[in-house]
Amino acid sequence: MARVPSLANVYRLGVKELWGLARDPVMLLLVVFFFTVSVYTSATAAPETLNKAPIAIVDEDRSPLSERIAAAFYPPQFLPSAVSSLARLDAGLDAGEFTFGMVIPSGFQRDVLAGRSPAIQLNVDATRMSQAFSGSGYAQQIVLGEIEGFVARSRSTVAAPVDLALRARFNPTLNHGWFGSVMAIINNVTLLSILLTGAALMREREHGTIEHLLAMPVTPGEIMLSKVWSMGLVVLLAATFSLLFIVQGLLRVRIEGSVALFLGVAALHLFATTSMGIFLATVTRSMPQFAMLLILVLLPLQMLSGSSTPRESMPAFVQDIMIAAPTTHFVAAAQAILYRGAGLDFVWQPMAWLVAIGSTFFAFSLRRFSRTVGQMA
Repeated sequence: MARVPSLANVYRLGVKELWGLARDPVMLLLVVFFFTVSVYTSATAAPETLNKAPIAIVDEDRSPLSERIAAAFYPPQFLPSAVSSLARLDAGLDAGEFTFGMVIPSGFQRDVLAGRSPAIQLNVDATRMSQAFSGSGYAQQIVLGEIEGFVARSRSTVAAPVDLALRARFNPTLNHGWFGSVMAIINNVTLLSILLTGAALMREREHGTIEHLLAMPVTPGEIMLSKVWSMGLVVLLAATFSLLFIVQGLLRVRIEGSVALFLGVAALHLFATTSMGIFLATVTRSMPQFAMLLILVLLPLQMLSGSSTPRESMPAFVQDIMIAAPTTHFVAAAQAILYRGAGLDFVWQPMAWLVAIGSTFFAFSLRRFSRTVGQMA
């Protein structure tokens, strides 16, 4: 009959894991980097956000309307630059100096007031994919808005029959930094929990200390539980620091829901992912092998969890498969809490899924870990 794990043994072995991590500067540096620099850059260097895109404007009309359009392109979205000729514009686009090149033709204001349909040419460097896509839409909105405002003061216009009132909930300014920083913490919780627990076991196998543990009156379950709680605690504390001081403090991102509830959901998620880390470490023989296997497991866990793309846009069979992944329910609960201020009445279902998935992963990993250490003994 299996012996009930001793809490004292689990505690002491966990403290030993913490001391082992403290003596590993590389792992400590990774923890600090992922929950500070990585979170900050995810918010401030997001390629989807149009920021300081260089645009050159050739104004051949020299009219009040053309000057009004040129003046509407200003930081932080654009860095406008007036050029004198089409040749200079083409040379700048070829050299990569400009992402956008706009040409306002001669007689543009006259044609607009006469009711004609003049064209403004917008040249786009499509090799800068993210800026080219979002910037083209911004430029079109700016030009049409300035023309409508100018024409409205010059001659009577017919009001549109429908007025679309846009209200952006949970992120009124549509700031990508709000999304990027929080999602970086959510993804890094998964990454670091698997990495730290797996690396802790690999470190003991490479140093030969796992054999010493087997000679002590401890069970494989106690060894595994000690790694789960100690490495999970490190990730949870790092995530708390990042959420309070980096996201809320430095980046000024507004958190709608309860941080304590988010940490509770994260703890359940860590129970599953740390078990996964131990399992991956038992099927590999070296740290390079573990790192390669981690990449193969982590990419689908994060990309198909709904953190980057809504699950509704994925194929139905992918959605069904990812129900068994803890990241799917963790991302759903974390986004609901931190973005929309959801309470326990909403997130209890993802939490129940995390308990079930974590228990399954833990039992499966414990069986594999017991078999592995049994072979060592």
